[in-house]
Amino acid sequence: MLTAVAEHIQFSQLGLHPVALKLGPLEIKWYSLAYIAGILVGWWYLLKLLAQPGAPMSRRHADDLVFYATLGIILGGRIGYAVFYQPELLINPLQFVQLWQGGMSLHGGVIGTTVAILWLARKNGLNWLRVHDYVACCAPFGLCFGRLANFVNGELWGRPGDVPWAMVFPGAGSAARHPSQLYEAGLEGLVLFGILFYLFWRTKARYDPGKLVGVFLLGYGGFRYFVEFFREPDRQYLDNPILGTPGLHMGQLLCLPMIAGGVYLIATAKKRRERVEPIAGSESVA
Repeated sequence: MLTAVAEHIQFSQLGLHPVALKLGPLEIKWYSLAYIAGILVGWWYLLKLLAQPGAPMSRRHADDLVFYATLGIILGGRIGYAVFYQPELLINPLQFVQLWQGGMSLHGGVIGTTVAILWLARKNGLNWLRVHDYVACCAPFGLCFGRLANFVNGELWGRPGDVPWAMVFPGAGSAARHPSQLYEAGLEGLVLFGILFYLFWRTKARYDPGKLVGVFLLGYGGFRYFVEFFREPDRQYLDNPILGTPGLHMGQLLCLPMIAGGVYLIATAKKRRERVEPIAGSESVA
């Protein structure tokens, strides 16, 4: 057993550290940089998408959306984590605001971003579903950077495994484990981005309101559900007779409505297609 563990990769020998830069008492962590990078790169890519014919909003709307979406990601992610994973935070305001201690829910962030899009669309008379399609194409950047930050932090590791790339993570015992953070970065980030990239740039999917966000929901939900089989269950559910079994982790349960919603949006997208007059760009699209 010891020989087998010794043959696997030791995470501590990779030279990774949660702190990217330390300036006196100020510590800048990779996780914070991941959030910032995801928002900035997503904003840059959104402007590229909006430059194409038939865009659902203008540059002004996109700039406003970045502010609202950032609030939605932070507040939704934290509230979602408290509701889904650690309810005691809801009655302890001091701990709730300590974001630097970790604890953000991707599913909560998705809900928060959706609320931000609905607010922007209602305020400016925009088609919220088409706006959501464009935002969905940008979301994989944040997902990829966030999971890479999880890996750098040596957190959210996977189940014990004997694959050649299994790693021994500090704080996770002596067993070599799946680097499930990298699985998620690859599937939820790179692969999902590639699928949405192809649909946006090589097909007319963006003119079927809801199709792209439906693909995002189905893709993320399916990939996350799959990776959960290799990911260690959240600590608070390990002893739960239902949620502590493979296939029924909290992360997977939360993915089921995403998958169902994605299938519905994709199946009904063509029924919502209508003539699109550009808010940005110069060409009308039938």
